[in-house]
Amino acid sequence: MIFTRRDTLKFGAAGLVGLGATTLVPFHARAQDGGDSYETDSGKITVHPIAHASFVMTVPGLVIYNDPVGGAEAYQGRPAPDLILITHEHGDHYNVETLAALVADGTRLITNPAVFDMLPDDLKARATAIGNGQSTDIGTLTVDAIPAYNTTEERLKYHPKGRDNGYVLTVDGRRIYIAGDTEDIPEMRALEEIHIAFVPMNLPFTMDVDQASSAVAEFEPAYVYPYHYKGSDPQAFADKVADAGVDTEIVQGPWYG
Repeated sequence: MIFTRRDTLKFGAAGLVGLGATTLVPFHARAQDGGDSYETDSGKITVHPIAHASFVMTVPGLVIYNDPVGGAEAYQGRPAPDLILITHEHGDHYNVETLAALVADGTRLITNPAVFDMLPDDLKARATAIGNGQSTDIGTLTVDAIPAYNTTEERLKYHPKGRDNGYVLTVDGRRIYIAGDTEDIPEMRALEEIHIAFVPMNLPFTMDVDQASSAVAEFEPAYVYPYHYKGSDPQAFADKVADAGVDTEIVQGPWYG
């Protein structure tokens, strides 16, 4: 279970004693196919966690796969992707065999330049490379590539500044932030009007719970998914966000079974 301050007020302290916690937050509204559902100006966004940093998201008019790895069997029963986003080259975010098995007629890829250079020719023909500060449009969807990098000295080797991407997607009146592998960089803290955010927290590759919760409390998305958190405690993250007093709802997805 994930907890926020808002539900402390809703349930009251007496009703939570048996839970051994101070606050309670349920999953967000569930779509009929099991994903989390969020309303947009004229449709909805659904989010289907797959594992670790991989998820399937539908937005009005598009099916989006983010950093798909793990083989095609991990996506069995999901609609074919119209768009695949790849943040960077590490094996838990980029796997060429999985990509080759998932692409369908009309599938497009957006990658950072380093991954684009690694793609085989058939996938490269489907791909657009954008680097930090660049953007592209897919129909009515705008994709902005924003930085994703380490700032702590002993972690700099994992994600050097300028190589990898995070993404901000703008569609149908909503902004969605996919952080990729990063620490709590100024570019993250400066984000505005984010409806849904996906934020990592595992050491030594990204950031710790304190960094992640502090950054989220600053840019205050409406909803945030802790993801890419193997070895970290998402409940501690939720508690720290709640302690900051911001109006952000934590959504716990089944990233690890």
